[in-house]
Formats: sequence, structure tokens, C-alpha cells
Amino acid sequence: MNLRQKILLLAMAPLVISVSAITLLVSYQAKSLSDDEIAFFEANMLAAKKSELLNYLSLAQTSIWHIYENAAADDEIAQIQVMAILNALTYGPDGYFFVYDFDGKSLVHPRQAHLIGGNWWDLRDPAGNLVIQALIEKARAGGDFYRYFWEKPSTGEIADKISYTIALEKWGWVVGTGMYIDDVIQQMEEAKGEVSDRIHETTIMILVMTLGSLAIVFSTGVAINLHEKRHADAKLKILTQRIIDTQEAERGRVARELHDGISQILVSVKYALELALQKAQKNSQNAIESIEKSAEHLHLALKEIRRISRDLRPSALDDLGLSPAIQSLATEFSERTGIQVDVETVAFRNLLPGDLKTSLFRVAQEALTNIDRHAQASHIRIALGAPEGGVTLVIEDNGVGFDCEALARRSSPDAGIGLQNMRERLEHHNGSFQICSSAKGTKVIARLPRGVLEAP
Repeated sequence: MNLRQKILLLAMAPLVISVSAITLLVSYQAKSLSDDEIAFFEANMLAAKKSELLNYLSLAQTSIWHIYENAAADDEIAQIQVMAILNALTYGPDGYFFVYDFDGKSLVHPRQAHLIGGNWWDLRDPAGNLVIQALIEKARAGGDFYRYFWEKPSTGEIADKISYTIALEKWGWVVGTGMYIDDVIQQMEEAKGEVSDRIHETTIMILVMTLGSLAIVFSTGVAINLHEKRHADAKLKILTQRIIDTQEAERGRVARELHDGISQILVSVKYALELALQKAQKNSQNAIESIEKSAEHLHLALKEIRRISRDLRPSALDDLGLSPAIQSLATEFSERTGIQVDVETVAFRNLLPGDLKTSLFRVAQEALTNIDRHAQASHIRIALGAPEGGVTLVIEDNGVGFDCEALARRSSPDAGIGLQNMRERLEHHNGSFQICSSAKGTKVIARLPRGVLEAP
């Protein structure tokens, strides 16, 4: 992955994580709230059912109490009358009263007559509950509600039921009634389904919004990436063209120096030798003088060739190292321009790699060229050191200086190309380039980071 892709991933990952966390939190909170609401609704409905059961049971007590209260423990006639009344008291398709004795024998069961007369003490519902024993226990404890599963008369299916029982201790009976609450369970399931659907819809909406946001972020990232790529390609084209222009300018400079310097010197040598040959053929005494002038001109040609060669690639840089090469550069520059140059260097003893030596030498060479062209200086100081394992090159002059910001604002692509070349050379090696200029002079500071020096 390149840097732009990593940045795009870092921009999208927090969004995905945060939206996922929000989605989970919203879903959890919505489900928790809906469960509480459904539980509250269920409790209210069951409370209404229980209240209705108590009302029915109170009605049954009122209907039989005058008989039960005046009857003896073994009054069979009174018992038959009470069973007849309870057997006739029904409500709705599934509402009835039932009677069991304390031993579990069914005495009254109007909707399910096949149970009458049987002993159901050990009867269990589909959940494994001992239903009759539990109903008798609740009644003898003073009366209470009990929830269990029982066959629904209207459908013949097993359904959830809640009953309330009371004890007629004198006769050893349990009287009770119950309501099926499968309708309540169905409503709860429907409510849960609706809540689940709403949570699902909300989750889908959040996911759609998330995907839309990711698409926007991705599209923006791609657009920025394409823009940056086009910008980088444009800068690369400019840099490539600048390199080509610099090469052509260097070739033109070398060609001019060869034509204006060496070529003219060699032409003058040619004419001097031809003149000496003519004088020698005539046995003239001045032939030696012409040959001596030719030798002087050849000496000048050799010096010019050495200067051009040194400008292109000084042999001292490879043979002796950076410090001697800068010292030689300063000496030649001082002889050529008449500007005093003081050099302070340390001996690196082949501790600098070749590419770093070349970069620092070119920085010094470019700085001296700029001083010669623009600074109008009379004194230059060059200091080369190795503080804390790094390398620092300082070139300072007492010239007229220039406005760095104004130079940077110039629209011409050639403006400050020398300074840009120096900066790019150092940045290639993770170094830094700093320039300070005023009316009192200019100071150029080139630094290479710690760790660039190699073991000897």
C-alpha cells in the first residue's frame, strides 16, 4: 500500500468503526427499550386478566356462599347444589369453573366432562408441572394465581393458562377458574416481531448511510489521489524539463569555453607553429621565438582544459576527498575572481560516501558561482565540520544579499534554480538546506543528518 492508500484507509477505518459501534449501540438500546415496553405491556395485560379472574371467582363465591355457609361437612345435597351452580357458571367460549377435592379427584369440569370422576393428582402439563397438586397447594395456602399449560376447549390445542383457586376447607374442595392467555402471548410475539422489524429497518438505514458516506469518502480520496497524481506528474515533467535544460545549458557552457578558450588558443598555436616553420625554412633566427610562444599557448590550453575538467568533476574529490577538493575549489575561485576565500575544514579520511561528497561539493560550487555572479562580495568564509556525527557546510559572504521571499514569488521557472538544485540535493539524502540573506551578506547552511559517516 502506498501512502495515499494508507491515509485513505486511516480516514475510512474510524468511520466504519464508529458507525458500527453506533449501530450496535442503537440496536441494543432499541431492543432493551422495546423489551422493557413489551414486558410492561405484558404485565399490564396479565394484571387485567387476573383482575377479571378475581371478579369471576367473587361472583362464583357469591352464588354458592349462602349454601356452603349453612351446610354441614357431610351435606351431600348442599354439595350437589353447589356443583350444579358452578357447572352452570360459564363465560365466553373457554371460561368455566372447576372443582377438585384435596385428593385430586375432579368434581366439576363443564367444558371437559371426561375429566369428572377421575383422580388427576399426578397429572403433568407439557412443561412437566404437577398441575393439580399446584392448584390445590395454592388454594390451601389461602388462594393464589398459577400459570400452566392446559387444553383449550374451543380449539383442542394446548395453550398457556392462568388460574386462581380457593379452598372450601369444610368440604375439602378446591374451587377455581382460569383464563387462557395465548392471545396475550400472540400479541407479545407480534409486538416483538414489529420491534425486530423496526430495528432491522433502522440498521439497514444506518448501513445505507454508512455505505453512502464511505462512497463519498472513497470518491473524494480517489479524486484527491488523481489530482495529486496529475500535480505530481506535472511537477515531474517540469523537473525533467529543468534537468534537460540544465544539461543543455551545461553543454552550451562547455562548448562556449572550448570554442572561446581552448579553440582560440590552439588556433594561435597553429599559426605560431606555421610561422616558426616558415622561419625555419628560411633559416631565420626568429623561429625559436615563435616556437616558445607556441609552447606558452599550449601551456595555457592545458590549464584551461584542467579548469574545465575540474568544473565538470574535480579529480581531487575522488583522489583526496571532500576537504582538499573544497580547498582546491576555493583557491581556484580566489585566483580567478580576486575574492578572498577563507576555508575551515576537518579531515573526513574517506568517512563520507561518494554521493554525499559530490552533493556537498556541488553545493559549495553553486554557492560560489552565485556569489561571483550576484553578491559583489570581497570576502567569503567556508566552514566544513562534523558536529555530533553529522556534516555541516557553511558558506558566508559579505555581499549585497537578496530578498529570499521575493525570489520565491517570481513566476519565472528559472528563478532560484541554483538554490533549488542545492536544496533538492540535500533533501535526497534526508538533509536540510537553509539560507539567510540581508544587506550585510548571505549565509548558506547545508546539513546532513547523523549517521551519514561510514566506518573507515
